[in-house]
Amino acid sequence: MFDMEVPWWEFVLRGVAVYVFLLVFLRVTGRRQTGQLAPFDLVLLLILSNAVQNSMNAGDNSLIGGLASAATLLLCHTALSHLTYRFPRLERLIDGSPRVLVRNGQVNDRLMRQELLSIEDLMAALRAGGGLHLREVERATIEANGNITVVLRRRESE
Repeated sequence: MFDMEVPWWEFVLRGVAVYVFLLVFLRVTGRRQTGQLAPFDLVLLLILSNAVQNSMNAGDNSLIGGLASAATLLLCHTALSHLTYRFPRLERLIDGSPRVLVRNGQVNDRLMRQELLSIEDLMAALRAGGGLHLREVERATIEANGNITVVLRRRESE
């Protein structure tokens, strides 16, 4: 239980490598995967965690090895949180920046394809934002976290 098959520093090195790999992989796959988890997205994340387990523990099933791997991931996450808070450019690189999906009722089809969003996804966000038609939308933005924010046009007083 306490005897490790590999040195402690190898757990740290493997943990950092897996953390960076998954961070880059999830960033490249787009915002929708992290901001709007569908059931198949959750399944993918669970399978990913299982897939990288052996690359982190090198086949070592000791308690100390598991704790060292977990501590490394938590430290990586904490360090990255502090770094992105202090350096806005790094935050934009890691998290991305908001992008406009709809402007004055006109859909940015290229961005929709790039973000793998269907018109049904957009219309669901529009309904959640209080609108029923694209013509009502002044601006719809996909935020860095994957959520879609909708700003409706002002209605003329009758």
